[in-house]
Amino acid sequence: MCAVFLDFGSVTRGDIDCTKLEQAISPWRYYEDTAAEQVIERSKNAEVIVINKALLDRAALSSANRLKLVCIAATGYNNIDLTAAADYNIPVCNVRGYATPSVVEHVFMLILNLSRRFIEYQHLVANGGWQKSTHFCPLNFGIEELSGKTLGIIGYGALGKAVAEIAQAFGMQLLIAEHKGQPARSGRTAFDEVISQSDFITLHCPLSDVTRNLISQREFELMKPSAYLINTARGGLVNEADLLESLSYGRIAGAATDVLQNEPPVEGNVLLEYPQPNLIITPHIAWASRESRQRLLDQIAGNIQNFFQNKPFNQIKEALISGNMHD
Repeated sequence: MCAVFLDFGSVTRGDIDCTKLEQAISPWRYYEDTAAEQVIERSKNAEVIVINKALLDRAALSSANRLKLVCIAATGYNNIDLTAAADYNIPVCNVRGYATPSVVEHVFMLILNLSRRFIEYQHLVANGGWQKSTHFCPLNFGIEELSGKTLGIIGYGALGKAVAEIAQAFGMQLLIAEHKGQPARSGRTAFDEVISQSDFITLHCPLSDVTRNLISQREFELMKPSAYLINTARGGLVNEADLLESLSYGRIAGAATDVLQNEPPVEGNVLLEYPQPNLIITPHIAWASRESRQRLLDQIAGNIQNFFQNKPFNQIKEALISGNMHD
């Protein structure tokens, strides 16, 4: 049997163990990256294909005449033609829950950096401001505690629930958002109320036709001027031009995003041009702790092993494709 990983470089910097993959199937061909025009040639004779962000379209799937299984090294699956896979009777599986601790820690890293004005104070010291201060503690920038603040969580799946647990440890008050435009269920708060009452808003929902531009000018106008927006989910959830305008005019206190609409932003992005420290941008690394990437690889190995042993694996079913993955 033969397996290929078409974009192995997207999940490792040489710091994860491939033993379980090798035990599940062998031999492997690992490619650092694969351009679109290389996919068909590199998939030839493969019985298992693993992809992270590489594209598998109908042409690639039809050409891989020995293919038995496709494994996505992520939870999202918009880079594979699932209809074509079903037509060719090729099951597709993903990985789930592997990055929860990593993403949650990143969320609070961003929240704390904003609330404690970390960037401004770091720059103050680097530029000699502390050294020249007449007081032992320069109070140039106001900092705030998380205790007592309200955190609005939009998307209450595994990630949203894990964020809620840590927020409670900080003494934060929680508002769990109902779907936009829907009446609030028990334990949920109407979407607009969450937007208008929260001191921090964190996004943990998938990107779909329904959630695209979920946060745009209307929502920014509902937010407190002291509110912060955190996005570690998908760039398309937030209208980037509206975010830039809201930051520029002081409609909100700040924002932090680990995701942009187009990644990497090879053609630039309006947010990258914003010069103030109340916007923090990280390069889609919330998920990428070493431990998280190891869990990802091990879960892929488990999917492969279970598939060939006719045991349950994380197959993407029709109900999951059409359903709501975040709550």
